[in-house]
Amino acid sequence: MRANLLHPEVVIAPTALHLVSVRDALRKEVEVASQNVYDKPNGAFTGELSVSQLADAKINWTILGHSERRTILGESDAVVASKTKYATENGISVIWCCGESLEEREGGKTIEVVSKQLAALKAQVGDWSNIVIAYEPIWAIGTGKVATTEQAQEVHKAIRDWLKANVSYKVADETRILYGGSVNEKNCGEPSKHAGIDGFPGGGAFL
Repeated sequence: MRANLLHPEVVIAPTALHLVSVRDALRKEVEVASQNVYDKPNGAFTGELSVSQLADAKINWTILGHSERRTILGESDAVVASKTKYATENGISVIWCCGESLEEREGGKTIEVVSKQLAALKAQVGDWSNIVIAYEPIWAIGTGKVATTEQAQEVHKAIRDWLKANVSYKVADETRILYGGSVNEKNCGEPSKHAGIDGFPGGGAFL
């Protein structure tokens, strides 16, 4: 279901240490997400957070593929896809992040990079109904730089066109696509007016 601006869905993603306390403090209509989850059942995976642990804590969402997980911790497109597959198949909805580096943006490779990330996801995921896509250009994360409305629209349209061509028209029409990257209350107004942008994942400004 695409975004309903009159009744927006709100999901908050605190650190793992604070998931339960934040869940308990929020109104029931506000959901909570983990910032990561593993793609294996409970087992000898010290330090990892499992899907069943999230389910036990009544945490229904997770963020996967954030640029910091990809760039700092070395998570490949295939690893992010595997985590997304396991989470969605076990009842956890996913905010799946994609985006390009500044070098890739300046090299005119934005659509190529995002398409490659989408292709890796499609290779492992069959059901897209519990996936929200967040386009978060790496060069705009925590830098104060924000993609112009035109830049964000261009990539959102490319993502939706890719879904039409490679998954289905239904998935393309129903998948929510968010824009993230140094978003705050001052710069989100113009992008929010455009139908192709369904919402905003926020970081520092939301604190």
